[in-house]
Parts: sequence; structure tokens; C-alpha cells
Amino acid sequence: MAETNVASGSSLAVKHYSAALFANTLKGSTAIDSLVGPVEPSVAMQKIAGQTNPGMPIVRIDNLMKSAGDVVSLDLVDTVGGEPLMGDVNREGRGSALSFSSMEIKIDLSSKVIDAGGSMSQQRTKHQLREIALAQLSGYFPRLDAQETLVHLAGARGSQTGSDWTVPLQSAPNFSSIMVNPVKAPTYNRHFVVNGANLTSGGQQLGSVVSTDALRLSHLDLLRKRLDDMDQPLQSVKLAGDRAAQTSKMWVFLATPNQYSLLLTEGSLRAFQQNAINRAAYFDERHPLFAGEVGMWNGILVIKNERAIRFMPGESTKIVTAANATTATETDQAVNGALTAGYAIERGLLLGAQALGVAYGKTRVSGMQFGWKEHWYNFESNLEVMGEKVCGKAKTRFSIDDGTGFRVPTDFGVIAVDSAVPL
Repeated sequence: MAETNVASGSSLAVKHYSAALFANTLKGSTAIDSLVGPVEPSVAMQKIAGQTNPGMPIVRIDNLMKSAGDVVSLDLVDTVGGEPLMGDVNREGRGSALSFSSMEIKIDLSSKVIDAGGSMSQQRTKHQLREIALAQLSGYFPRLDAQETLVHLAGARGSQTGSDWTVPLQSAPNFSSIMVNPVKAPTYNRHFVVNGANLTSGGQQLGSVVSTDALRLSHLDLLRKRLDDMDQPLQSVKLAGDRAAQTSKMWVFLATPNQYSLLLTEGSLRAFQQNAINRAAYFDERHPLFAGEVGMWNGILVIKNERAIRFMPGESTKIVTAANATTATETDQAVNGALTAGYAIERGLLLGAQALGVAYGKTRVSGMQFGWKEHWYNFESNLEVMGEKVCGKAKTRFSIDDGTGFRVPTDFGVIAVDSAVPL
């Protein structure tokens, strides 16, 4: 166990000129924090025919706060279609059956412990080690939460690393337990790779991606066209206070910093930024999503995220091939090893409503989702502080009728878009 120890003569020991403590700032909360909304069972079933359900990309579920258990079930009811029965034909026994698809989210306990030192450690410094430990935990869990969300939505961890990351690489032995629920690669029908001026379906295109396959505003046009052509597209995002939610549908594209920087080099930059300003004017109050680095194109609100799901040349990631589309069986796909030096592949995410389910339980310490506890040891001379949460996340995935009678596993609210970026 690592122990905090302020030794005699330490640089942290009290000196006459010791006046302030500077925190080493890491990337903290991100745009992901503004994508969370509650789920209401009565709302989820409103107006199934003819109107998409209102909602945010990340749906919070508190069922397990109120009852025992570590698994919550999410159910999707298919919209009834088919021909009507006309005139005086016999209607008895000719009813269309309700069709459901289900998935489950498991929850588990995540904890972080910080050693706040002993009596003499506190005596030798002006800084309140207990309060500093609490502040550290207050920053740690939001970072962990945002990264868990990003990895689940993307269906991969990627290889970007640094002291800011709390989620380990996918190859780490404890990766699966930290993520609680399986991290699932994008389904074939929800995965695109930039291929010149086009978007190629499925992740196999990663094997031949080149440095010029950069994300452009024209690709957002293609994404919107794909959405418009889908029988069952991503449900549009409906933010609180948006007076134009019904007439001007909106989706959210979570871009990596490098993808966003490339979009800013487009000749239509002024329109890209002004569109976001114009759309924000429809809100009763300015929504947090419009407060950061954002632009808008063809109904897609582009938001700069602080982290990237990144794949280097030669690295492999899990994909679903066209042949496995009906089973979502995953296979390994290597990124083109001949990709120009200094380039990598990064994954942007097009989000609709109800893309991710977040289930919460309650900690024994507080009876709430998050808990805080102090533990004195060594004859009450040393202090440890612990933060914990009971939570589980999973990308919403249901088996959806593709229109031909086959039920195809489909990521319900997110589309992955891979493109080349200069590093």
C-alpha cells in the first residue's frame, strides 16, 4: 500500500513562504456530462406510432437504488407495421403480435482509496491533507465516469494513454471488471469509416484507410442522408427547453480534438459556427451543450470532446463484418500498417437518444450512488479516505427487424465514425 508521508525536511513541510498548494490539473468533466437525462417509464411508451420517444443520449436508471439486485433489464417494443384490414373482412385472430427485444445492465462497486498520511505528516505541512484527499476523489470519479461512458459508446478503448486516463487499456487484465458490462464493438449497421469523399459501411475498411481519409463537413451531410434513408434511424436528441425539437431534429456528434480541428479548416467554418448559435436561440435558457467548442451542420451538433478513442497503424480493434451482421460476432481488424507516419485513426460518435444506459445502485456507506468513508489505522494515527460508487453502464443494443423479417443486432443510439487524423 502506498502511504502519504510528509517527512522532516520535505518540500511540503511548513516554511515561512509556504502559502499555497497548486493542483496538477488534468482533463476533468467533458461534454459527455451534459448528455445525461432521466428515464420515466410513462414517457418511454408515449406515442409509439408516429413519434420518436423524447430523450437524451445517456439514460440514467435508478431502479436498483430502490430494490435489491445487481441487474436491470431494458426492453424495446417494436413499432407495429403492416397493412390495415379493410372493409368487413374477418378480423378475428388476425392481430399483429407485440414484439420485444431486451438487454441487461449489471452494476458493481468501484472504489478509490487515498492515504492522507499520519499525525506527523499533517503537523509538518499547512495543507489540510484530509481536504486535499477529498478534493482528489471529487475529481477522480467524474473522470472515471466520463471515460467509462466514452469507451462503452465507442465499443473500444483505443490506445491513447496518459495520467488523465483512469480506464486501462483493453489488454489489461482488470479492464473487463472495471467496465462491469462487456464493451461491444459497433454493430455492422452502425459503423462507418471515412473513405475519401465517401463513408464505407463496416470496420473492414480500417485495413486500407489512408492519411487523406479525414473527416469533413461533407461527411456529416452523408451521415444525415443515411439517417434520413434509414427505416429505423437514431432517434433525435431532445434537450430540455428546445422549442424546435419537433420541427428541426437534432443529433449530436462527439468529435475527437483532432477531428474537430480538421473541421475548423473547412471553408464553411463561419456557417458551421453560426448554425450552432442560431440553433441555441431556440432554447428557453442556454443549454450547456452549446457553451463549449461547438458547431452545427445539417442538423448535427458537433461537440469537441476532450479525449480520443485512437488506433495507431498496425493496431487491432474488434469489428463486426458484413457476414456477421445478423449475429454481431466480433472479429479482429488491424488498422492499415502502411498508414503515413504521424497519422492515426480516431473514432467520432454520432449520438441519438437513448444510446447508453447507466444503472445505479446504492452504497452501504451512504445509501446513495456515491459514498465517502474515512478509516483511521495505526492506533488512530494514520488516515485513509475512500470514495465509492455502485454503477454499471452498457450501450443500448436491441435486435431490430430489418424490414425483411430478419432481426439484426443494432446499436440503438450511436454510430461510430472512424477517420484519419494527423497527430
